[in-house]
Amino acid sequence: MRKKQRRMVFVSLLTGLLLLMSGCGLLTEKTNNEIDPPQEVNYLNDGESLEDADKDTDALADGKDAPAGATESHQLQVYLIDEKGLVVPQTMNMPIEEDPAKQVVEYLVKDGKASNSIPNGMRAVLPAGTEVLGLNIDQGTATIDFSEDFKEYAAEDEMKILQSLTYTLTQFDNVHAVKIKINGEDQKVMPVNQTPIGENMTRADGINIETNGVVDVTGSETVTVYFIGQNGDDQFYYVPVTRKVNSNESLVKATVDELLSGPSLQSGLLTDMRNEVELVSAPVEEDGVITLNFNEAILGEAKNTAISDATLNSLVLSLTEITGVDKVQIKVNGKSEVVREDGKLLTEPVSRPVNVNTVEF
Repeated sequence: MRKKQRRMVFVSLLTGLLLLMSGCGLLTEKTNNEIDPPQEVNYLNDGESLEDADKDTDALADGKDAPAGATESHQLQVYLIDEKGLVVPQTMNMPIEEDPAKQVVEYLVKDGKASNSIPNGMRAVLPAGTEVLGLNIDQGTATIDFSEDFKEYAAEDEMKILQSLTYTLTQFDNVHAVKIKINGEDQKVMPVNQTPIGENMTRADGINIETNGVVDVTGSETVTVYFIGQNGDDQFYYVPVTRKVNSNESLVKATVDELLSGPSLQSGLLTDMRNEVELVSAPVEEDGVITLNFNEAILGEAKNTAISDATLNSLVLSLTEITGVDKVQIKVNGKSEVVREDGKLLTEPVSRPVNVNTVEF
């Protein structure tokens, strides 16, 4: 069933893309289930930890001055809405300000600070004119106080706004939850469609949520997997999708299974994984490192001898969404020396990318 579903996705989406884009060279010499991956995903340097890479940003989020020698700009993520209505991370190069947490929220306002920087096909999530009257971070919770203009959004954007705010702010290590105020008044529900907010919002609430056919919602868990979206002819980017999975399976195995099942037909998203890809042994978890042992079908590049960047990125982005997972080790039929798309050997575990879907100016 999994292979049939994925084949339907590729026939309906990629066949059209091949016909439209063959003259542009975007899919040259690729099989029908492979695409050109998003180009801007930067991994950590050897010996560098994610905490080291984020240290200066976190200091700024705490309200501290920029460290000596800091550049005049820094890269932060905002979550925008694409042409299909999906909430998508975009890494933007922003001038350093005293309060970067407030800054990234202001970049979510339509016709605001990011109006000349948002990629084609993307849009900001907050209504034009919305002001951030205040943003306070206390014991892991970021409380945002908006002006009355915040209420002027379309009803269909309500969940997207909640997801965007939550994921944008929880990129900072000192933020785990988000609360909303309007003119100083706590909001327990959203003002347009009355979506419950409760005490706060966290990443556990999900993003671009799909029920995925799970009937017993109370006996289920959620996983977030990354597929590939497309705007226009040549703009590809990673999109997180949250799905319900049965709680009797490990989150690691469930995450891999959802990636292998592929994107839903309704989402319009793509994957670079072949139908035949399978785990040949159970995932191994040790000290924050997940080891995955695949069959040779995971190799889809360089005449089926290398793992594509898109496949590797999707695996690492998805699995490091799980609490406690820091790195991913890829093996093929038990061998750890896997060739990457650029010809280099992938012998060590891979950390989560620092920047995803980078916007260039």
